[in-house]
Amino acid sequence: MGISQRIGEWTAAAAVCVTAVVSIASSGHGAPPERPDPVDRRAVRSLLAQYARPDSVPHPEDNRYTAERRALGKLLFFDARLSGTGDVSCASCHDPARSYGDGRARAVGVTRTTLGRRTPTVLNTAYAPALFWDGRAETLEQQALGPIEAAGEMGLPLPVMVRRMNAVAGYRARFAAAYGSDSITPALVAKAIAQFERTVNSTPAPFDRWAAGDDRAIEESAKRGFVLFNGKASCASCHGGWRFTDDSFHDIGVPGADSGRARVVPGVEVLEFAFKTPTLRNVVERAPYMHDGSERTLAEVVELYDRGGRARRASLSPFIKPLGLTRQEKDDLVAFLRTLSSRDTVSVPTHFPR
Repeated sequence: MGISQRIGEWTAAAAVCVTAVVSIASSGHGAPPERPDPVDRRAVRSLLAQYARPDSVPHPEDNRYTAERRALGKLLFFDARLSGTGDVSCASCHDPARSYGDGRARAVGVTRTTLGRRTPTVLNTAYAPALFWDGRAETLEQQALGPIEAAGEMGLPLPVMVRRMNAVAGYRARFAAAYGSDSITPALVAKAIAQFERTVNSTPAPFDRWAAGDDRAIEESAKRGFVLFNGKASCASCHGGWRFTDDSFHDIGVPGADSGRARVVPGVEVLEFAFKTPTLRNVVERAPYMHDGSERTLAEVVELYDRGGRARRASLSPFIKPLGLTRQEKDDLVAFLRTLSSRDTVSVPTHFPR
């Protein structure tokens, strides 16, 4: 109810702003000009305010940030000893070079078998109230152990993990420094990994520089795309806020038998075939798209939304309907999405505790 109310209030406010922008950018004769007028950043000020980045990263009271905890979590994130075969790490699927995805349509687990869903990014998950495509974990601490012990993913039973980690003197020393105990438990492993993941956040992108006042940071096509994103294309109905997600679940008309959120919350029609709205930060680097990787390019994603999805079901989101976008408008939307990429770098550990 709260999420729906926020979306409704935001969409209503956005509609007023977009109406004003369209009025400014139109020719005034009922038909669009051959060359669209430039978008004045001042005319979209109130819209841009909705995308302001936060000043701090949230951390839970029982796992406050320290440099020691982050460093420990980073080692664990990249350490393949947290898998049953000893050759798969969290970073095997959540690769920093791919904006913490893996570039596959569907993830591949420790047994080299293809899993049911695409790897979601770790970027900006510190701010997310639910994790995984179906939202089955509410915190990063809850999320962290799931892939480790899942037979098809990293395939390491937690009792085996505990014995393996406690046999490494270097890890015991680091856990003692970070958490005050050299007895390594699943809960402490989860806390350390979550601590690192909370610091995996995208840096300001060209869009943010434009929003802050640099009118040359993005092209005119991208500016028009931003107006469309918040107006005719209705993308912001689900992809609002600085992370470009409402953190909710929607059936967007992707065909398939995976019931999504309904696996976690059964018996609610609107949650059938509904999946978590992904962030659009660094979206260019994270192809293919959708929970099943069924759309190869951003252009294909725009086409899917323009036609109102490809599956007709009672659970289909009311936001999903034919849009009637022109070729130019589709190109402008893709141009805007490209401005959400930032140049993020991370040093990958090459030496691990012994």
